[in-house]
Amino acid sequence: MFSKVKSVLIAVVLACTLFSCSPTKDVVYFQDASQFETLVDDNTFTTKFKVDDLVSINVSVLDAEASAPFNLYRGAQEGGIRPEQVDYLVDKNGEIDFPVIGKLKIAGLSPSETQKLLEGRLSDYLVNPIINIRIKNFTVTVLGAVNRPGTYPVNGEQITIMEALGLAGDIDIKGRRDNVMVIRDFGGTKVYNRINLNQKDALKSPVYYLTQNDVIYVEPNKSGKTASSLDQRTSIAVSIVSVLVTSTVLLLTRS
Repeated sequence: MFSKVKSVLIAVVLACTLFSCSPTKDVVYFQDASQFETLVDDNTFTTKFKVDDLVSINVSVLDAEASAPFNLYRGAQEGGIRPEQVDYLVDKNGEIDFPVIGKLKIAGLSPSETQKLLEGRLSDYLVNPIINIRIKNFTVTVLGAVNRPGTYPVNGEQITIMEALGLAGDIDIKGRRDNVMVIRDFGGTKVYNRINLNQKDALKSPVYYLTQNDVIYVEPNKSGKTASSLDQRTSIAVSIVSVLVTSTVLLLTRS
């Protein structure tokens, strides 16, 4: 009797081992970074305006009336409600239509470069204007094997791929960290870049800093690609284990 029970228990263990999913390897970021290792960030990345960007531009001087023609608002100020400032859409030619000045080509320029361009064009009208510029529709999209895929707004002018993955709840256990794809648009041309987040050299990648509308795709690893098959095998394993456990109980009861 003991030998029969022993055989059944061995079968249970083998079934669990055969049908269980082994933990995914290579889930650690920057594996080759040494203790207290210092890496100087020499990345000179600067956000550049693209077609379809929505840009907020505010011009101000000490005399508010003097700068009023260069700031467009919608809605009248009634009941203490402040009118909403109009933003500028970068058209297919890379231009915005700025009041008084007219067309300005800003695609390919950074906010600071655009600021200098405007300062030069406004010098005939204003003295030492203060110009604040920011992108209003800076978003990144994170897809694939992450915990919260989606499109996320970015506050500010910079975001790294690690920060974007943080917004998406990190890569899940079934995602490949060594082959993350970043899809970037350059004037209608899609460029595909891959980055290995297991290695510290990822910080030097041209796509470590993201640009507006970048799409990050995390490829599932081997276990992720066979998830449906594994689920089916797990169901079979549960059935087998249930039968074996029942058989064991019956043997013990009859002994």
